[in-house]
Amino acid sequence: ESYDCGNNHGNITPSCITLFGKESDCRVGQKARELLDLGRVAIGRFKRDMGTDKVYKLGDKELSPTDCSAIILNRMRKIAEEEIGDISSAVVTVPANFTNEAREATMEAAKKAGLNVKYIINEPTAAAFYYAFKSGKDLSGNYVIYDLGGGTFDVTVMKIDGKDIDVLCSNGVSTLGGDDFDQLLVNLVQKKYKNQTGSDLDPSEYTKVRAERDKIILSSQSMILAKGDEIGGELIKITRKEFEEEISSLIAQTEMLCETALEEANIEPSDITEVILAGGSTRLPIVRQSIASLFSKKPLDDENVDEVVALGAALYAAYKSDGANLNSAQIDSLSSINLKEVTNYCLGTIALAKDPVSGEMVPMNFTVIPKNSKIPIKKTKDFHTLSAGQTAIDFDLTQSIHEETDPSYVKIIWNGQLDGLPPNRPAGKPVEVTYAISDSGITECSYKDVESGMSKDIQITIESNNSEEDDSVLDELLLD
Repeated sequence: ESYDCGNNHGNITPSCITLFGKESDCRVGQKARELLDLGRVAIGRFKRDMGTDKVYKLGDKELSPTDCSAIILNRMRKIAEEEIGDISSAVVTVPANFTNEAREATMEAAKKAGLNVKYIINEPTAAAFYYAFKSGKDLSGNYVIYDLGGGTFDVTVMKIDGKDIDVLCSNGVSTLGGDDFDQLLVNLVQKKYKNQTGSDLDPSEYTKVRAERDKIILSSQSMILAKGDEIGGELIKITRKEFEEEISSLIAQTEMLCETALEEANIEPSDITEVILAGGSTRLPIVRQSIASLFSKKPLDDENVDEVVALGAALYAAYKSDGANLNSAQIDSLSSINLKEVTNYCLGTIALAKDPVSGEMVPMNFTVIPKNSKIPIKKTKDFHTLSAGQTAIDFDLTQSIHEETDPSYVKIIWNGQLDGLPPNRPAGKPVEVTYAISDSGITECSYKDVESGMSKDIQITIESNNSEEDDSVLDELLLD
């Protein structure tokens, strides 16, 4: 199979795929991006759909978000191997707000691309890791990592003391980024075209790909003219102020998420030492103005916002390695770094408990590991059997953004049963629910009947995703 990165922008390869000519000719990168708005010709913007059941069409092929990511990662692996030889293992980064399903889907994509994932790290953490290393000096204070990319937004608050990096909290949303700004610019052009001509603009005449180029221009000048055959020969004037008004509600959303993160970290904006940027959308002037207003200081603008996460992931790989391929100076520099990550969601379980209002026994969610707990972590919560002669117990592993007691506000990411318990026992026998999260993000759960010693143990990893998905289409696209 032939691959073409089609990228004229240094080290950046857009996460887009397309088929050229014969349907076995799969191309990745800028050329695919330019065709993105032409129906089934190309696929992109699938990162925010990771962990969902969404299906994409590429010619006569049907691909999941995991398949699409695997094609991109396979291309990245090939690029790396051309430079340094065979890749035996890798560190993968994900948005801090990614759900467990999205993380597993990302790891599954890496596996399909031939990568052995050793660690999965949050993108803002990787950015901070790079900044702490690159600075060449001991840092001290509270730092905010403001990560606004093409599809997702994360804000992470960290305490850095020399080489100690302590993540205090993370917040964010998986459906807010440059792609949304592009769509709002499309909407603005369509609205102004309608006002000028009285007719609706054909969607194919001004696409999000074109809007992205105009958005970039508006970052360096105060006005653009959308013109020519793309919009029926009309000249549509768009000012930066008009564009910023169009996206103001999304910027307000990022500000609220930042305020929530500061509140969870119990830190005032004035306590922040520096704001570190990551993600291409942080180049928008309105974004930087918003940050400066919120934190009363300008963000750092001397970093490579497009590559800072990847560079941090590379450093993390070295940090976690055995040092065999590092020189003595690199080993000394990295060995002194101490990184403490936190959980991004609450993990809990559902049990019957007395409703404080009605007094009736109702299902309630109990948090075992709260959000923003330091990892690695292991915590146990005590329960008991409900009825006499009970020989089986049903268990749920729940996930939520906040500590919730109402089961309707949590997501069940696993359920199972511990059966075969000794019969003829009275009610009230102790049951322990233990959750542990490793520094690589692997969740282990143990549901134990204390008296008998019997337990149900699970591990939430890539192997626990027992997908029966047919990979024949993907294999065809990944042929060497």
